[in-house]
Parts: sequence; structure tokens; C-alpha cells
Amino acid sequence: MLIKPAIFVWLCFLTSNLAAQLVKHALFIGNSYTSYNNLPQMVSSCASSTGDQLIYDSNTPGGSSLQGHTSNTTTIDKIQLGNWDFVALQEQSQRPSFPDAQVAQDVFPFATQLNNLIEQYNPCAETVFYMTWGRKNGDAQNCPTWPPVCTYSGMDSLLYLRYMQMAVTNQACVSPVGALWKYLRLNHPQIELYNADESHPSYAGSYAAACSFYAVIFRKNPNLITWNGTLSAQDAAILRNAAKVVVFDQLSLWRVGFQDPVANFETTNTGTFEAAFLNTSSNYETSSWYVDDILVSTDHNLTHTFAVTGPHQVKLVVEKCGYEASLEQEVIVGFMSIDLFSSRTTPIYPNPTDGMVYIDDVIGNSIFIFDLSGKLLIETSNHAPGRVELDITKLQPGIFVVVVDEKRYLLMKK
Repeated sequence: MLIKPAIFVWLCFLTSNLAAQLVKHALFIGNSYTSYNNLPQMVSSCASSTGDQLIYDSNTPGGSSLQGHTSNTTTIDKIQLGNWDFVALQEQSQRPSFPDAQVAQDVFPFATQLNNLIEQYNPCAETVFYMTWGRKNGDAQNCPTWPPVCTYSGMDSLLYLRYMQMAVTNQACVSPVGALWKYLRLNHPQIELYNADESHPSYAGSYAAACSFYAVIFRKNPNLITWNGTLSAQDAAILRNAAKVVVFDQLSLWRVGFQDPVANFETTNTGTFEAAFLNTSSNYETSSWYVDDILVSTDHNLTHTFAVTGPHQVKLVVEKCGYEASLEQEVIVGFMSIDLFSSRTTPIYPNPTDGMVYIDDVIGNSIFIFDLSGKLLIETSNHAPGRVELDITKLQPGIFVVVVDEKRYLLMKK
């Protein structure tokens, strides 16, 4: 039997890393729904209590719409300063609940205009649409001409729909404060979320909003927050846990992290002791290749020659805007070419095994087991066709090559 060094892949797994303590920069664009109770400062206080830091600015003139902000020089100047990780956009409280044609004309184009400006001056910034809530008993002002907003439920559902549409259209994420309020109204009606005008947030309502923004900006469980503001410890804990359930536990629903880098690569045996690694990652800017925990390249792809046979760890780390993702594969330099290994589902089980192993659908009467250096360890013969039982308890833990009916499989002994 001709043997030669070559390479094959055995295991792979994906990891993603975020720093334990984070510093984020956020700009809040909106109106009194944002300025009431100083929401940006509340988010900052929540973050500080966990060891994180929020550096923020805002422009929130009362009654402002996204349309108004597109021509507001203060808003434009603040966006153009750059260096924002997040820019929160909050529309006037009623506009997104208006009829489709009106929203298409008066809301959506200006959301896109602001988002485009954010992307132009802040390449790494994420636009966060601040989903607001239905008024406590509906929109009495517009109810006579637009019945869907006559109730809280009707108005709130339209706000939910339109904010999600803005997020999808603009490749952005959402801070789902309106959805959080809905959960709280249903499950904890004893906590008053509204100001006396039945529109603006109470202190508790703003605290809930702050917990939502904390979860979205820092991607951490709001139950980590220890700052209660002026709330009772009991009410603050209820609001934080609600934010965990609605926001943090469903970050993907709110499109948080959907543009993060994703690490992936393919391995090809290109010669004796050499392999090529094709980078097939997405949403990334830089690449770093590690072999056995040593940085060997920052090129897009990697071709590497291994010095010795045996297992080697190859890891690709990709990064974009402070977010990392990694993929690690155990690459084994063995004695048989990768293309000799069967790609069909292995008939060997359990695998890994601690001793006994079963092989299904054996046709011939001989089975061979080699170590990775090519040394023959076990040879059996005179098997009846069908299922074969082998005892490998005497083998040391490791990875072996099993040859059955001229097909080769990998077997791990624990």
C-alpha cells in the first residue's frame, strides 16, 4: 500500500467574541419622547452600573419629525461629526401610524435620507430606529378620519409595522420600546408607563426604554443593570427583566447584529504537508490566520506548509467595526490523501468511541486500522457481510484511519 503525507480536516467550530466591558458612542435624534426624563442619560447610567460606558449626544426638539431633522442644521452637524457607533432615529409619535400612502410620502423617504447621511459620515455606525408606542387610549385626534388608530392596540400595531419596515429597508436595527411597553401593559399593568397626557413616557416608561437601548447597544442582558434611578428596586427589576425577555432574548428579531462579520473558510490539500485555505467569510474587513495559536498571515487567503504530521489548529479571525468572528478547524497532516476519504455518511459508530465500535454494511472480509503515521495497528478478516463489531480498547486515545471495502474513514478513540 502506497502511503504519503497529506492533509484532511477533522473538526470545526464557530465562535464570536465581544469585550467584557464596552465603550460606545451614540447620537439620539428625535423629539420629546427621547428628551423626556433625559433618556440618553438614563441609558448612560444603566451602562455605567454594569462597567460599560456610553458617550452620547442628542438633538430632540419638541414635536420634531424625521422630515424636520433632514433640514435641521444641528442634526446634520452632529451626524457629520462622525465617530458614532449608533445613531438612534425617533419619528414624531403619530406619523408612522398614518395611512400607507401618507407614511410612504412623509416618513419613509426621510428615514432613508437620514440613514444615508449617517452611513456617509459614520461608516461603522448602526442606525437604530426607536420604535415608540401607541397612545394609552389611542389617537383621539386622528381617530375620526383614520379609525385604525382609535385604540391603543390599533395604533401600536401600525407603529410596530412601520418601524420594522424602516429597519428592513435601511438595513438597520430596532430598539423595540413599543413592543416592550406592550409586554409590560399585558403582564405588569400596575406599573404606569405613561405621563398624565397618556402620550409621553413616565419615569418608569423611560427607564424601560433605557433598558431596551442598553440591550441593543451593548448586546448584554439588562438584568446586569444595578442602577434603579428613582424607581423602587422591585419595579426596576420588573422592567429590566421585561427588557431581557422582549429585547435581549430576541436580538435577532430586532435585527441586532445581522451585519456582523461571519467567519468561514474551505480547506484544500495542495501537496505534501501543504494546504490552501480559501476565505469564504462575509461582512468583514480584515482577516487574521493562526496556526497552532501563532499568527501566520493577515492576507485574505492562506497557503501553509506544515512541518510535521499530526493535528494542527488553524483559526481564521475576521473583524469589522470592532466586532470579531472566528472559525477554527483541526487540520490533521496524515499519511493518505484527502480525496481518498469517503464523503458519504460514515457507517462507523459510536464515533468517537471509548472501546467497542460497529461498522455497518461491510461487503468484503478485511478491515484495516492505521495510525496517522501510516502504521498498521489492526487487521481483521473473514467477516461475514453486514455489520461487524470491533474491540479497539487496547488502542491509545487518538485519531485513526479505518479502511473498509477500499473506503477510508476517520475514527476517534477517547
